[in-house]
Amino acid sequence: MISIFDLAALLLTLSALFGWLNRRFLRMPHSIGLLVMGLLASLALVLADVVFPGQHLYEDLTRVLDQVDFTGVVMNGMLAFLLFAGALNLDLRALRDRAVAVATLALLGTLVSTAVVGGAFWAAGQALGSPVPLAWALVFGALISPTDPVAVLATLKNVKVPEALEVEMQGEALFNDGIGIVLFTVLVAFAAGKGGAATSAGGVATLLLHEAGGGVLLGIVTGYIAYRAMKAIDDFPVEVLITLALVTGTYALAQKLGASGPLAVVAAGLLIGERAPRYAMSDTTQKYVSALWTLVDEVLNSVLFLLIGLEVLVLRFQVSGLALAACAVPIVLVARLVAVSAPVLLFRWGGNLSLGNVPFLTWAGVRGGISVALALSIPESEAKPAILAATYAVVLFTIVVQGSTLGLVARRTLRAR
Repeated sequence: MISIFDLAALLLTLSALFGWLNRRFLRMPHSIGLLVMGLLASLALVLADVVFPGQHLYEDLTRVLDQVDFTGVVMNGMLAFLLFAGALNLDLRALRDRAVAVATLALLGTLVSTAVVGGAFWAAGQALGSPVPLAWALVFGALISPTDPVAVLATLKNVKVPEALEVEMQGEALFNDGIGIVLFTVLVAFAAGKGGAATSAGGVATLLLHEAGGGVLLGIVTGYIAYRAMKAIDDFPVEVLITLALVTGTYALAQKLGASGPLAVVAAGLLIGERAPRYAMSDTTQKYVSALWTLVDEVLNSVLFLLIGLEVLVLRFQVSGLALAACAVPIVLVARLVAVSAPVLLFRWGGNLSLGNVPFLTWAGVRGGISVALALSIPESEAKPAILAATYAVVLFTIVVQGSTLGLVARRTLRAR
């Protein structure tokens, strides 16, 4: 049994080493490069174990990674800091201007995608002789439909798009995970036979209001308290500490109250990012707060994408489910196309959604660590190996292929408008 410090040392050392190698030789976008190198290292270890079975390198690293609770690390650790860092730099006034588009994509888009993915994944399983019950297929739809805010924000760093469209994408990614997690919770309970009243239409609406609405309200309250505290003093070490306390305290309190922790820290981050620099922070404080959260964002992103690449060592796939996993990639792409097209066609009168953005928004639907974490949290069942394999296939494809070609798609599709 190795200590938490040893695990952190290993992950940070590998992140630094792979980041240097990527920068020196591969020159891929940083996050994508770390994922690819982590995946290649995993495959190299598997091959080395076959060639040199006496060395036990594969077994040793697998034993270490088995001690990493990926779901806990992502959902109850990294996610709060990464979402706050992303929300802190999002222009709230620009987000208000795109509120209809963001809300429509986050809510309606997620619901439509969940239904399309679930139905198509179930049908593909039947056709390939690897059947997945419809209820579990819908669970897969719920966990894979929301675009991952961490992956989307990391990808956008390397792509130049119009400001309004960038705000739309960031806002959708920051808010739709809360919707997806509520759907995922309800559908897992139904699939596992523990639904009851919680899976009724009224139960879903109540749960959504409690988790999503409660999370946003909590974030506004704690964010405002932190803002007033920062406004009352001019001491950058204390103000930096207040932002750290705001993230950890808000996320922990949301979990205790049954509200959405991700939405709570997003709301708090938006409030602090909008008001604190103008009314509560000196230039010195702004410099230190910005530097801290930029560093937190970069370091945690590096470790998360490395973990996604290495996690292939400990995931248990079944060969019979690999064909279904391959089919999941086009299924999710088509569902994303339907999900972003439907709101545009239904609400074109509003002027906030553009049909010309559909190809780019479809290709920009990047999934990441949150989808993997949710898939790993599914109770053991016959459907879990197939869902895990499909989730991992989609995540790798969206980050590596879509993420690395998003700039090209942006130049082709946005210029053509």
